[in-house]
Amino acid sequence: MAMKDLLFTYFDENEMQERAAAFYLEMRRRRTVRDFSSRSIPEGIIKDCIMTAGSAVSGANMQPWHFVVVETPEVKRKIRIAAEKEEKAFYEGKAPKEWLAALAHLGTDAEKPFLEKAPALIAIFQQRFGVLDDGTKVKHYYATESVGIATGLLIAALHHAGLASLTHTPSPMGFLNEILERPRSERPFLLLVVGYPEESAKVPDIGKKSMSEISSFI
Repeated sequence: MAMKDLLFTYFDENEMQERAAAFYLEMRRRRTVRDFSSRSIPEGIIKDCIMTAGSAVSGANMQPWHFVVVETPEVKRKIRIAAEKEEKAFYEGKAPKEWLAALAHLGTDAEKPFLEKAPALIAIFQQRFGVLDDGTKVKHYYATESVGIATGLLIAALHHAGLASLTHTPSPMGFLNEILERPRSERPFLLLVVGYPEESAKVPDIGKKSMSEISSFI
């Protein structure tokens, strides 16, 4: 395998601490939004954010992901109709009572108007295997973990650029393959709603776990 020099930037300890603290403070402001404005997103921003996601680490560097950006109103409408069908079944019987109880404080229901109003949806697909030029299938190792890491980078990049997002996972999501014409070798991983918050948008008053609750240093 050909090798190249590592492009790594070293910072002094004070700058490292400042950068770590500043990034934490920025990401702490990130909140999931359910009330979106229809304001359009400047061209190129989502592309750069997706390229950030595409820089993620992945098992054996297989990069087992595909991102479909949906901005066409007619396609967003189709996705909303299909998603709300699954969500209605979820809220009216498929979901365990414990799950519904856990969601209660968020005020969610089967209606998903943000799927149409937000200027962009990003459907994230996990590729179960790759296909070489000669048609040979190549298994993607740690595909779920890899796509999860890429999705986290995408959410962070969108927030850093000044956009809000919402992770949406109606179950099942096979309708995305059909609507977006993606092969069955790809599994819908997550639907990311992207845009600007409505000026009157409200978010639940929730907190995050403390350092001692989420970490241990040994």
